[in-house]
Amino acid sequence: MRSHLEREFEKLKKLILSLSADVEENVMKAVDSVINRDPVIGEEVIIADEEIDFTEVNVEEEVLKILALHQPVAGDLRYAMAIMKINNDLERVGDEAVNIAERAIFLSNHPLPIPPFDFSIMARKTQNMLRMSLDSLMNYDIITAKKVCQMDDEVDELNKMMYSQIQTAIRQNPEYVENLIHLLSISRHLERIADYATNISEDVIYMIEGTIIRHKTEIFLSNDN
Repeated sequence: MRSHLEREFEKLKKLILSLSADVEENVMKAVDSVINRDPVIGEEVIIADEEIDFTEVNVEEEVLKILALHQPVAGDLRYAMAIMKINNDLERVGDEAVNIAERAIFLSNHPLPIPPFDFSIMARKTQNMLRMSLDSLMNYDIITAKKVCQMDDEVDELNKMMYSQIQTAIRQNPEYVENLIHLLSISRHLERIADYATNISEDVIYMIEGTIIRHKTEIFLSNDN
Protein backbone atom coordinates (compact mmCIF):
# COMPACT_ATOMS: atom_id res chain seq x y z
CA MET A 1 0.00 0.00 0.00
CA ARG A 2 2.80 2.37 0.97
CA SER A 3 4.80 1.69 -2.21
CA HIS A 4 1.69 2.36 -4.30
CA LEU A 5 1.21 5.71 -2.56
CA GLU A 6 4.87 6.56 -3.15
CA ARG A 7 4.41 5.86 -6.87
CA GLU A 8 1.38 8.16 -6.91
CA PHE A 9 3.38 10.91 -5.22
CA GLU A 10 6.22 10.44 -7.71
CA LYS A 11 3.77 10.85 -10.58
CA LEU A 12 2.38 13.95 -8.90
CA LYS A 13 5.87 15.39 -8.44
CA LYS A 14 6.64 14.91 -12.15
CA LEU A 15 3.42 16.70 -13.10
CA ILE A 16 4.08 19.67 -10.83
CA LEU A 17 7.68 19.81 -12.12
CA SER A 18 6.39 19.96 -15.69
CA LEU A 19 3.90 22.68 -14.78
CA SER A 20 6.61 24.66 -12.96
CA ALA A 21 8.93 24.56 -15.97
CA ASP A 22 6.19 25.68 -18.37
CA VAL A 23 5.09 28.53 -16.12
CA GLU A 24 8.64 29.75 -15.56
CA GLU A 25 9.33 29.72 -19.30
CA ASN A 26 6.14 31.66 -20.03
CA VAL A 27 7.04 34.34 -17.49
CA MET A 28 10.49 34.70 -19.08
CA LYS A 29 8.94 35.01 -22.54
CA ALA A 30 6.37 37.55 -21.35
CA VAL A 31 9.11 39.74 -19.91
CA ASP A 32 11.14 39.39 -23.12
CA SER A 33 8.12 40.47 -25.16
CA VAL A 34 7.94 43.68 -23.09
CA ILE A 35 11.64 44.52 -23.07
CA ASN A 36 12.14 43.73 -26.77
CA ARG A 37 8.72 45.06 -27.85
CA ASP A 38 8.16 41.75 -29.62
CA PRO A 39 4.49 40.85 -30.25
CA VAL A 40 5.41 37.44 -31.70
CA ILE A 41 6.81 36.28 -28.36
CA GLY A 42 3.73 37.70 -26.66
CA GLU A 43 1.47 35.60 -28.86
CA GLU A 44 3.54 32.50 -28.01
CA VAL A 45 2.90 33.13 -24.33
CA ILE A 46 -0.86 33.33 -24.86
CA ILE A 47 -0.92 30.10 -26.90
CA ALA A 48 1.26 28.22 -24.39
CA ASP A 49 -1.10 29.07 -21.54
CA GLU A 50 -3.58 26.44 -22.79
CA GLU A 51 -1.08 23.69 -21.97
CA ILE A 52 -0.49 25.22 -18.53
CA ASP A 53 -4.23 25.16 -17.81
CA PHE A 54 -4.42 21.54 -18.98
CA THR A 55 -1.56 20.44 -16.70
CA GLU A 56 -3.03 22.36 -13.76
CA VAL A 57 -6.25 20.36 -14.08
CA ASN A 58 -4.27 17.10 -14.24
CA VAL A 59 -2.37 17.95 -11.06
CA GLU A 60 -5.59 18.74 -9.21
CA GLU A 61 -7.16 15.47 -10.35
CA GLU A 62 -4.09 13.53 -9.16
CA VAL A 63 -4.21 15.15 -5.72
CA LEU A 64 -7.93 14.44 -5.37
CA LYS A 65 -7.34 10.82 -6.40
CA ILE A 66 -4.61 10.42 -3.76
CA LEU A 67 -6.84 11.93 -1.07
CA ALA A 68 -9.79 9.70 -2.02
CA LEU A 69 -7.95 6.41 -2.49
CA HIS A 70 -5.17 6.60 0.10
CA GLN A 71 -6.44 9.02 2.76
CA PRO A 72 -2.89 10.19 3.60
CA VAL A 73 -2.05 11.54 7.06
CA ALA A 74 0.68 13.65 8.68
CA GLY A 75 3.49 14.60 6.28
CA ASP A 76 1.85 12.92 3.29
CA LEU A 77 -1.34 14.88 3.82
CA ARG A 78 0.58 18.14 4.20
CA TYR A 79 2.42 17.40 0.97
CA ALA A 80 -0.79 16.71 -0.94
CA MET A 81 -2.54 19.83 0.36
CA ALA A 82 0.51 22.03 -0.28
CA ILE A 83 0.78 20.75 -3.86
CA MET A 84 -2.90 21.57 -4.39
CA LYS A 85 -2.33 25.17 -3.30
CA ILE A 86 0.96 25.52 -5.20
CA ASN A 87 -0.73 24.15 -8.31
CA ASN A 88 -3.36 26.88 -8.07
CA ASP A 89 -0.73 29.59 -7.57
CA LEU A 90 1.27 28.36 -10.57
CA GLU A 91 -1.82 28.57 -12.78
CA ARG A 92 -2.34 32.14 -11.60
CA VAL A 93 1.29 32.98 -12.37
CA GLY A 94 0.61 31.67 -15.86
CA ASP A 95 -2.37 34.01 -16.11
CA GLU A 96 -0.22 36.95 -15.02
CA ALA A 97 2.29 36.06 -17.76
CA VAL A 98 -0.55 36.20 -20.30
CA ASN A 99 -1.63 39.58 -18.93
CA ILE A 100 1.93 40.89 -19.37
CA ALA A 101 2.12 39.47 -22.88
CA GLU A 102 -1.15 41.14 -23.86
CA ARG A 103 0.17 44.49 -22.64
CA ALA A 104 3.41 43.87 -24.55
CA ILE A 105 1.50 43.20 -27.78
CA PHE A 106 -0.39 46.46 -27.37
CA LEU A 107 2.73 48.49 -26.56
CA SER A 108 4.66 47.03 -29.50
CA ASN A 109 2.45 49.14 -31.80
CA HIS A 110 2.15 52.23 -29.62
CA PRO A 111 4.80 54.87 -28.88
CA LEU A 112 6.06 55.70 -25.41
CA PRO A 113 7.69 58.86 -24.07
CA ILE A 114 11.50 58.86 -23.98
CA PRO A 115 13.40 57.62 -22.03
CA PRO A 116 11.65 54.24 -21.97
CA PHE A 117 10.96 52.61 -18.62
CA ASP A 118 13.40 49.91 -17.61
CA PHE A 119 11.62 46.84 -16.27
CA SER A 120 14.74 44.70 -16.24
CA ILE A 121 15.59 45.08 -12.53
CA MET A 122 12.06 44.38 -11.33
CA ALA A 123 11.65 41.56 -13.86
CA ARG A 124 14.93 39.92 -12.81
CA LYS A 125 14.01 40.02 -9.14
CA THR A 126 10.55 38.62 -9.82
CA GLN A 127 11.90 35.84 -12.05
CA ASN A 128 14.55 35.02 -9.46
CA MET A 129 11.91 34.75 -6.73
CA LEU A 130 9.82 32.44 -8.88
CA ARG A 131 12.81 30.27 -9.78
CA MET A 132 13.94 30.03 -6.15
CA SER A 133 10.45 29.16 -4.93
CA LEU A 134 10.22 26.34 -7.47
CA ASP A 135 13.72 25.14 -6.58
CA SER A 136 12.71 25.04 -2.91
CA LEU A 137 9.72 22.90 -3.87
CA MET A 138 11.66 20.44 -6.00
CA ASN A 139 14.59 20.14 -3.58
CA TYR A 140 12.58 20.28 -0.36
CA ASP A 141 14.77 23.27 0.54
CA ILE A 142 13.37 25.28 3.43
CA ILE A 143 16.32 27.71 3.54
CA THR A 144 15.68 28.86 -0.04
CA ALA A 145 11.94 29.10 0.67
CA LYS A 146 12.61 31.43 3.59
CA LYS A 147 14.90 33.59 1.45
CA VAL A 148 12.10 34.09 -1.07
CA CYS A 149 9.77 35.30 1.68
CA GLN A 150 12.38 37.88 2.66
CA MET A 151 12.70 39.17 -0.93
CA ASP A 152 9.05 40.12 -1.48
CA ASP A 153 9.37 43.61 0.03
CA GLU A 154 12.03 44.50 -2.57
CA VAL A 155 9.63 43.90 -5.45
CA ASP A 156 6.88 45.80 -3.62
CA GLU A 157 9.18 48.81 -3.36
CA LEU A 158 10.09 48.63 -7.05
CA ASN A 159 6.38 48.53 -7.92
CA LYS A 160 5.83 51.68 -5.83
CA MET A 161 8.74 53.40 -7.58
CA MET A 162 7.34 52.44 -10.99
CA TYR A 163 3.92 53.79 -9.99
CA SER A 164 5.49 57.09 -8.98
CA GLN A 165 7.52 57.34 -12.21
CA ILE A 166 4.53 56.59 -14.40
CA GLN A 167 2.37 59.03 -12.47
CA THR A 168 4.93 61.75 -13.24
CA ALA A 169 5.15 60.69 -16.89
CA ILE A 170 1.37 60.92 -17.27
CA ARG A 171 1.40 64.50 -15.97
CA GLN A 172 4.23 65.42 -18.34
CA ASN A 173 2.91 63.47 -21.36
CA PRO A 174 -0.91 63.33 -21.12
CA GLU A 175 -1.12 62.26 -24.78
CA TYR A 176 0.48 58.94 -23.78
CA VAL A 177 -1.84 58.23 -20.85
CA GLU A 178 -3.32 54.97 -22.23
CA ASN A 179 0.08 53.57 -23.15
CA LEU A 180 1.55 54.49 -19.78
CA ILE A 181 -1.32 52.82 -17.96
CA HIS A 182 -0.42 49.60 -19.78
CA LEU A 183 3.11 49.97 -18.41
CA LEU A 184 1.70 50.42 -14.94
CA SER A 185 -0.31 47.23 -15.39
CA ILE A 186 2.85 45.31 -16.33
CA SER A 187 4.50 46.47 -13.12
CA ARG A 188 1.48 45.36 -11.13
CA HIS A 189 1.43 41.94 -12.80
CA LEU A 190 5.12 41.43 -11.99
CA GLU A 191 4.43 42.34 -8.38
CA ARG A 192 1.63 39.77 -8.25
CA ILE A 193 3.95 37.08 -9.63
CA ALA A 194 6.34 37.88 -6.76
CA ASP A 195 3.41 37.49 -4.35
CA TYR A 196 2.57 34.07 -5.79
CA ALA A 197 6.24 33.05 -5.53
CA THR A 198 6.06 34.01 -1.86
CA ASN A 199 2.87 31.96 -1.44
CA ILE A 200 4.60 28.94 -2.98
CA SER A 201 7.55 29.33 -0.61
CA GLU A 202 5.24 29.62 2.38
CA ASP A 203 3.54 26.40 1.32
CA VAL A 204 6.92 24.68 1.02
CA ILE A 205 7.69 25.74 4.58
CA TYR A 206 4.31 24.34 5.68
CA MET A 207 4.99 21.13 3.77
CA ILE A 208 8.33 20.60 5.53
CA GLU A 209 7.76 22.06 9.00
CA GLY A 210 3.99 21.91 9.36
CA THR A 211 4.08 25.62 10.23
CA ILE A 212 1.65 28.08 8.65
CA ILE A 213 3.43 31.43 8.29
CA ARG A 214 1.02 33.16 5.90
CA HIS A 215 -0.11 36.54 7.31
CA LYS A 216 2.70 36.21 9.90
CA THR A 217 5.67 37.14 7.72
CA GLU A 218 6.91 39.88 10.08
CA ILE A 219 6.98 37.51 13.05
CA PHE A 220 8.56 34.77 10.91
CA LEU A 221 11.35 37.05 9.71
CA SER A 222 12.14 38.45 13.17
CA ASN A 223 12.34 34.95 14.63
CA ASP A 224 14.57 33.78 11.77
CA ASN A 225 17.19 36.48 12.34
